[in-house]
Amino acid sequence: MVVDGASLDDIETLKAYVKENNPIAIGEIGLDYFVTNPKVNPENTERQTYFFTEQLKVAKQHDLPVILHVRHAVDDVLKYLRKYEIKRGIAHAFNGSFQQAEQFIALGFKLGFGGAMTYSRALRIRELATKLPLESIVLETDSPDIPPEWVGAKGRNSPLELPRIAQVLADLRGVNVSQVVDITGANALNILPKLLDLCTPSNLLH
Repeated sequence: MVVDGASLDDIETLKAYVKENNPIAIGEIGLDYFVTNPKVNPENTERQTYFFTEQLKVAKQHDLPVILHVRHAVDDVLKYLRKYEIKRGIAHAFNGSFQQAEQFIALGFKLGFGGAMTYSRALRIRELATKLPLESIVLETDSPDIPPEWVGAKGRNSPLELPRIAQVLADLRGVNVSQVVDITGANALNILPKLLDLCTPSNLLH
């Protein structure tokens, strides 16, 4: 994660915002050892860890789920989730192993699948999407990033692509797309119950 421009005041700003606004979740937060290799730049890793753990403390204090950014850092992220007793959230754009997926699920997390799953060459992600319990999966776009195959690598992703992403998951699993939509939708609401406040008829009209 790019944290070079962050300051200690940012954590205080987050604390004040959460206290005043009662958000749905804390995120996207996490660790990224792909952008900055810990062996090359250990200072950046230490800085990432500081901000990540401080954000986890805020989530714990307010009993909020977390949305995780995890790249080449799954084991460390799991370690800190256990340390700070974070019991629910979403591992965004999950690309770990089956065993790591099971550890997230055991902690009460759902795993996010989206555009990357739609590429036929994404064999590991597609295998995970096929074999993991459907009750552990949520669908996502990361809009405007991670566009699906039909948009193209240089295209712009959008939530409008979710129905077709759901169809890809249904095809991979050999089930009806309505089952995928119902279960993954329920999974999202299970982790992010405050989403229901945004789904009232009055809000949907605006």
